[in-house]
Amino acid sequence: MTTLITGATGKTGTRIVERLTAAGLAVRPASRATGFDWDDHSTWAPALAGVDAAYIAYYPDLAIPGAAETVGDFAVAAAAAGVRRIVLLSGRGEPEALRAERAVAAAGVPLTIVRCSWFAQNFSESFMLDGVLSGEVALPADDTPEPFVDAEDIADVAFAALTQDGHAGESYELTGPRALRMDEAVAEIASATGKPLTFTRITPAAYSEAAPPELAEFVVFLFTELLDGRNAEPQDGVRRALGRAPRDFGEFARRAAAAGAWA
Repeated sequence: MTTLITGATGKTGTRIVERLTAAGLAVRPASRATGFDWDDHSTWAPALAGVDAAYIAYYPDLAIPGAAETVGDFAVAAAAAGVRRIVLLSGRGEPEALRAERAVAAAGVPLTIVRCSWFAQNFSESFMLDGVLSGEVALPADDTPEPFVDAEDIADVAFAALTQDGHAGESYELTGPRALRMDEAVAEIASATGKPLTFTRITPAAYSEAAPPELAEFVVFLFTELLDGRNAEPQDGVRRALGRAPRDFGEFARRAAAAGAWA
C-alpha cells in the first residue's frame, strides 16, 4: 500500500509522513519540493501513479476562490488512477470548504473528512511565531474563544483514516478540549516558557500594515470572518476517531517549549 501525502512539508503533512514511515508503510510525499503543484495538472498523474490512499491538504486554503474546483478535479484524477481511499483536510465553518468537500465526494472514492480551524501550532510553526519570539503577540482578535486543535491530533486521525477501515464516510470535527481567547492562549505559552509575553489587540488595518503582503490579506480574513464564534464550541471528533480525548493547549505549550520552539 502506497499513500500519497499532499502538503507533505506542512504542519499536518510532515507529521503524517513521519507516522507512515515509522509504521513501515510506503509513502509518497508531494509538495513543491518534489515537483507537485496544485496549479499544474500535469504534475498530478506522476504523484498519483500506483497510489492506494491519498491525503489532500490544499495550499494555501480551501477558502480561496477556485479551491473547490481544483481539489474536485484532483479527486477525479485520483479515482481514475485507482486510489481507493481519500482523507481531506477541510475547514470548520467555511462555506467554501463545504463546497470542496462535496466536490471531492462527487469523485466516488471512499472519503473521510477532517475538519479543523485554528491549529495550536500557529503559535510555534506559523504566522504567530514571530510575535511569541518578540515578546508581544499583536493580532486583530477580539474576545471570541477558539478550541485550538493540536496538529499531532490531526495527524493521528488522518493516519488512522488512511490506514484503517471504519473511517470512510465519516466527517470528524477536530478541536481541543476547551476554548481559549487569544490572550488566554498567549498567557499559557508565557507560563510554559517562563518568559515575559503579552497579547495586544490591534485593528485589521494595523495588522495589514505590519504583516508581509502575501500574508496580511489571508490572516485578516481569518480573524474578521472565521473567528466570529461559529467554531467556539469544542467537538468530539478526536474521541470518535481515536477513542481518546484530544490534547490540551497547555500540553501543546509545554511540549513546544521543552522542544525549544520559542528558545
